[in-house]
Amino acid sequence: MTADPTLALIWAFLIAFAVFMYVVMDGFDLGIGILFPAFGVGSERDQAMNAIAPVWDGNETWLVLGGGGLMAAFPLAFAVLMPAMYPPIIAMLLGLVFRGVAFEFRWRDPRHRAFWDFAFTAGSVTAALAQGIVLGALLQGVKVTGRGYGGGWLDWLTPFSLLTGIGVVAGYALLGSCWLIFKTDGATQGRAFRLARIAGVATALAVTAVSAATPFLEQRYYERWLTFPSILFAGSVPVLVAALSIGFWWALLNKKELMPFLLTLGLYLLCFAGLGASMYPDIVPGAVSIVQAASPAKSQTFMLIGAGLMIPIILAYTAWSYWVFRGKVGDAGGYH
Repeated sequence: MTADPTLALIWAFLIAFAVFMYVVMDGFDLGIGILFPAFGVGSERDQAMNAIAPVWDGNETWLVLGGGGLMAAFPLAFAVLMPAMYPPIIAMLLGLVFRGVAFEFRWRDPRHRAFWDFAFTAGSVTAALAQGIVLGALLQGVKVTGRGYGGGWLDWLTPFSLLTGIGVVAGYALLGSCWLIFKTDGATQGRAFRLARIAGVATALAVTAVSAATPFLEQRYYERWLTFPSILFAGSVPVLVAALSIGFWWALLNKKELMPFLLTLGLYLLCFAGLGASMYPDIVPGAVSIVQAASPAKSQTFMLIGAGLMIPIILAYTAWSYWVFRGKVGDAGGYH
């Protein structure tokens, strides 16, 4: 049985959509964990926690959907990428586990709250750094032999993958600070404004560095971004990034509450579109295309029916949960 190019493209879009939703929605609560030591012990940290407490575990639904979709819709890509990325993926999962356990135990075990706060931050930083490293390792290429991974245990570890790892940590910190601007008030919100400025600069530097380095990783990236007529599209990206950045700083200076978060989402969307443009039509850059990695058409059709039913349900209950817990978290009360 052979793959259908149209179905393969649809599934590639669905998985990209799931990954983007995960990055955005789990990104801001990982970002709050990254920034957690900067908030004062007591009310500020409690507000930061309560800003994400009702939604953080539901946000990870998209990670399951993305990973499960990759395994079912593109089994060859899954079989190649998992062995290539085992160490950072294991680190990411352990970080998420630590983060989740610490999240609940800091409320249930107040005598050891300092330890659980440290575990919350350490888990968040580890998960974010590992996700960025996986992104960098994917972009720089994975060695494929036959129908399997042909590289070594540490091929993922390079200066470029570390750069993307740091960039994701900075980007998540920016998302987290902007979410707290929207969800908190008083001293916590004031600190979030200050942290957003720092994280904004760090993110801008990281995006610039990664964007400058990517075209020189492989010849195909160089041709796609720096040769005519592709450079016409590539040239519009920094203009849009600059426009969003100017709007972001204006929003911070004018104490806007929701706009910084929305503009940061716009920046993420641009980066994600650039990533897709760099990789297409491959799913393993330079080695395996979307069609080559796809499962048989009948399998993808069967799964597409299920996805068509489940994704609207996931979107609906996610929207409902955010609606129910809308508004500022305040100093008192909260989810716990």
